[in-house]
Amino acid sequence: MAALGDLRLESGEVIHDFGQSYVMHGTPTGRGENVVLVCASLTGNHHRLDFLIGEGRALDPSRYCVVAVDPIGNGLSTSPSNSARQPGMRFPRFTIRDMVHAQHRLLTEHLGIDRAFAVVGASMGGMQALQWVVSHPDFAARSVAMTPMARTAPWAVAVTETARSCLMADPAWTGDGFAGIPDRGWRAYAGLMTVLLSRTPMALAEQMSGCDDTHEWFDAMVAQVRRNGFDATDYLYQSRAYERHDVGTTPGHAGTDAALASIRARMLIAAPAMDLFNPVICARDIAAAVPGARFVEIPSLQGHQAATSQRAEDAAFLNGAIGSFFAA
Repeated sequence: MAALGDLRLESGEVIHDFGQSYVMHGTPTGRGENVVLVCASLTGNHHRLDFLIGEGRALDPSRYCVVAVDPIGNGLSTSPSNSARQPGMRFPRFTIRDMVHAQHRLLTEHLGIDRAFAVVGASMGGMQALQWVVSHPDFAARSVAMTPMARTAPWAVAVTETARSCLMADPAWTGDGFAGIPDRGWRAYAGLMTVLLSRTPMALAEQMSGCDDTHEWFDAMVAQVRRNGFDATDYLYQSRAYERHDVGTTPGHAGTDAALASIRARMLIAAPAMDLFNPVICARDIAAAVPGARFVEIPSLQGHQAATSQRAEDAAFLNGAIGSFFAA
């Protein structure tokens, strides 16, 4: 945990006593030329891309210093759920650019790193990886964004609003916070986000044989979401940061296309053929707008879950694609 003191947000508000959680695999060289920053997804943590980290994998700690960070509001870095001075709904609203700002302070102020080999992330982590090379164009030589959006699509906004509505429909919601754990709300949330939006109809058909085992699997997914222990108030805050993101509103840029065109880092964009959460067209549009960017389609039926280790073949494909991109 890096104690960064007051974290001033782009809104002008301040998160007091801000702690940036992270884990480091390997040792940085020089000014950080071998550093790979790994950014986590919505509700994710520093384990989100563990399938890429390890001996013989794309992010091999014997070659790179991998710094995996926890975004603001995930319950490990300072969040509504763990802030002593600004708990719950008293916590200030933050943005994805604020997440990047906190990570930049971690690297430069706490770790003494002023450059990086690459920034890598999936979903909201991919959006951070994209924002990094817009906000700090000379910091990272490469950026890998899996299932990203440069500007959150209306579809994804509707999804997160529905997910918040699931949680706030629970009797534990008081109108100004949660009086307890919204168990029924989490079940509805899990059905939407974990079961339906994160996969595809083809993926479920491949995995299930009928009604009964689908119900059993659904219950198992709900239990898994509850075991993860993510806080409902944290979700309200993180999802609002996610849905309001647009690299085009970065100071000094005149819109989304202009911000993407300004990127100087080498970029790899990866997405499956179908994604029911972050529309694939958003990833393709990024690749078309960023000078010299490369797009690769993840050959998976898993939808948004393609950028995970849910399927060994998906993990192997992404390790190969990212490893080749780093070696080129």
